[in-house]
Amino acid sequence: MEQTLIKPRALRAGDIIGVAAPASPFDQQAFERGIAVLESMGYQVKIPENLFMRHGYLAGSDTDRAALLMNLFEDESIKAIFCARGGFGSMRLLPLLDFEMICARPKILLGFSDITALLVTIYNRCGMVTFHGPIVTSLKKDSDKTCSALVAAIGSSRPLVLKPGKGVVLNPGRASGRLVGGNLTSLCHLMGTPYELHFGGHLLFLEDRGEAPYRIDRMLSQLHLAGHLDGVAGVILGSFQDCGPLEDVHSVIKEAFRHTGVPILAGFEIGHGTDNLTVPIGLKASLDTQDNSLQLQGSAIREENR
Repeated sequence: MEQTLIKPRALRAGDIIGVAAPASPFDQQAFERGIAVLESMGYQVKIPENLFMRHGYLAGSDTDRAALLMNLFEDESIKAIFCARGGFGSMRLLPLLDFEMICARPKILLGFSDITALLVTIYNRCGMVTFHGPIVTSLKKDSDKTCSALVAAIGSSRPLVLKPGKGVVLNPGRASGRLVGGNLTSLCHLMGTPYELHFGGHLLFLEDRGEAPYRIDRMLSQLHLAGHLDGVAGVILGSFQDCGPLEDVHSVIKEAFRHTGVPILAGFEIGHGTDNLTVPIGLKASLDTQDNSLQLQGSAIREENR
């Protein structure tokens, strides 16, 4: 029997967003500019007292970062949790999280890059929709398109339709399944742990930054040899910034999925590019390379009377 999907409540103007720092420390000025963007969008923002801690290359100790995140889930005044930055460190928190409590108090959780480890694990353990999208420190430099896509994903019940800015069909076809994915490196590093996720039956979206084509090949080869790509329904490619010539990246990915024959559509504005459109992880979607579209089925959030 298919797991019932848990949807967090829609975010409305005036609602309070709590900020978490599950990974690396962040630039204070970029953070303040991002907070100003959120406030200009009509939201209130709660900044935890220990958000600015530093512990080497991490934003505080594992215990402190996990406690901060759990406190935001427990706080009933908080309606959504946005991550300050990615970088490194999110997967170190996984053994310290109370997934039962998170399941019982679903909230919008937003981030990308290293935050992928949290997004896919909470989806996998709780059956809860999480959101792959911008981080607070990127909001000021993100495009208006990024911000409007964020509001549409977390505040509207209208089903989303995503189309790549410059779509490239690597393998034609149509496919449907629950949407899952994010940063390729982060997904690969979860393999062989209690938090690994098999992608069978899913539409898999991937993005990355600063990984040469041969390293992308190595990561996809690991996933393939481990059986984690078996049964993937279709593949959606976001940005691969600073990863070498894009045609080389596409060639590597097309080769990695040659044994499956599944549709592959590249060029989506997801990840480390100028635009970073918000993608609901866990929601059913349909991929169609004929009209270059990813159609989300239903809303990623639930409406609730106040």
